[in-house]
Amino acid sequence: MTAEKTVGVVGAGISGLTVVHELRKEGHEAVCFEALSEPGGVMRSVEVGGRVLELGPQRLRLTPTVGSLLDELGLRDEVVFGDDDQPLYVYYDDDLKVVPLSVREALTTDLLSWRGKARILAEPFTRGAREGETVDGYLTRKFGEEAARRCFGPLYSGLYGTNPDDMLYEYSLGRALENAGVGRSVLLWVAVKLLRGRDTPPVCTFEEGLGRIPDALYERHSDAVRLGTPVVGVADADGGYEVETTDGTTHVDELVVTTPAETTAELLEEVDAESAEAIRTLRYNPIGMVYLDSGFDGKGIGALVPREGGDGTGNDLRISGVTWNASFLGRDRLFTCYVDPGSYPGMQEATDETLGKVASEDFERMTGAPAEPVRVHRWEPGMPAYDGSWTATDGIDLPSDVHLCTNFVERPGIPGRIRHARRIASAITSASNSR
Repeated sequence: MTAEKTVGVVGAGISGLTVVHELRKEGHEAVCFEALSEPGGVMRSVEVGGRVLELGPQRLRLTPTVGSLLDELGLRDEVVFGDDDQPLYVYYDDDLKVVPLSVREALTTDLLSWRGKARILAEPFTRGAREGETVDGYLTRKFGEEAARRCFGPLYSGLYGTNPDDMLYEYSLGRALENAGVGRSVLLWVAVKLLRGRDTPPVCTFEEGLGRIPDALYERHSDAVRLGTPVVGVADADGGYEVETTDGTTHVDELVVTTPAETTAELLEEVDAESAEAIRTLRYNPIGMVYLDSGFDGKGIGALVPREGGDGTGNDLRISGVTWNASFLGRDRLFTCYVDPGSYPGMQEATDETLGKVASEDFERMTGAPAEPVRVHRWEPGMPAYDGSWTATDGIDLPSDVHLCTNFVERPGIPGRIRHARRIASAITSASNSR
């Protein structure tokens, strides 16, 4: 196909690079601008002392969406599978307790009392979400206080660093359940999946880390990606847009923006001031990631740390969770601890040395094994908070030729980012063909 449009893409993370990949397959010309000197965004891997550290997501599910992209990039043979047939834990009552993710674990775990387990069975008979309900309110009403506070709340909100009582169901968990095809009852949806024998996609990574995927996308399309070229402004011009960078101005017919909320708002101020103002109000949670070396030999995926137990008791650990990379990804002696302002209010002001000490001490308290910090990485702006500020997304009404391929309008996660990028590229192609 000959090039139909020139599409500007802001950001060379997994979202932006996948958009470029899909657009060029359809014959469009794409030009991608990235402020950093390397591609990948948050999906980057580095080597420190012979260890591969993931600066963003620690693992990947080999869904059909991911698999098809790997096939296109010729990466299928490089995939390294993890062993995810291991338990996930919650640190509760000063002990590691198994999260019930299977029927067997539901029967054997001591995280919930028998009364708490029985209460979960009433979920199909409870009503759906209520208007203005929080995630904590929804989970407590549907599954009972024990399961909500000790298990399901941490399992969901732990990804974002937000207290479930501060997250509005409609803009967070509700959208995730809707995208998964869950109806009124979560429990019945799970039961149907079990009866149909649907397998969970396996966990995978690469010897070089997950950054291998955006690196391969960049290698394929390096002629269309301008690294070290931050966009400083966007303006309407001649039926398209003028994208102003530190190197000059480029005219594009359509625009795809993949940056976090604050940056997106600044870029689109001249295009649509009202939408930019709505985007600017969205809050994020900065995340501190502390990589530890430890001889701990426990088997599991990792552990979550709830803010508050089901019986109202607090939890004084300053970390919000740990990924056991050594156990299920074969990363020898490597563990990744997470710290956020909710778990440790002094996180943003603390030095790297302090964060390393906090993570090491809490890891030893959790596991009984000593640990030494390998590196500290701060992820800012971090994860979308999906709190009350997300009502502002109702005020986003951008022109039809400006597309947001971001984690504040769709769900985070690598498979979700790839699907979203493909939908946007498909919409641009469909609109072009209809003219």
